[in-house]
Amino acid sequence: MTEQPLVTRTGIRLVVRTARPDDASALAAFFREVSPEDLRFRFLTAVRTVGAAQIAAMVAPDHDRSEAYLARDADSDEVVGAAMLATSDDGSRGEVAISVRADLKNRGIGWTLLDHVATRAKAKGVQTLESIESRDNRSAIELEREMGFTSEPVPGDSTLVLLRRHLA
Repeated sequence: MTEQPLVTRTGIRLVVRTARPDDASALAAFFREVSPEDLRFRFLTAVRTVGAAQIAAMVAPDHDRSEAYLARDADSDEVVGAAMLATSDDGSRGEVAISVRADLKNRGIGWTLLDHVATRAKAKGVQTLESIESRDNRSAIELEREMGFTSEPVPGDSTLVLLRRHLA
């Protein structure tokens, strides 16, 4: 995928593209700037650091069933957001996860990145986009609801909520 220039609602100019193996160090640096709480929300477990194996998986996705996207600030070229799209075997469902650098939250990066991933997912034939969120992650739940996602409990886990948006 080529680079996609995007602008957030607050005017931050982004360049979004799929992650490549040479992005590993930039992605590792990015995750060091994500708050501990947001790391927990992103990985749904207590994580202090994102390990080399996790970074390697993000920068070398299989492109058929998973894709990682990096949002870079157009001026500084620093990674300010990251998203992952993982699709079901038949490609009809996709799960999305997004992280934004702690000092840039609430500036439209997450919204812009989620919109971009939804557009790319639809282009790949994904009919339903899903996100599993901690019930404590109120800002992500609110953002996804604003973007047309509906929510329902995750069976067997009262700490999580499933958000779903039909793309087709």
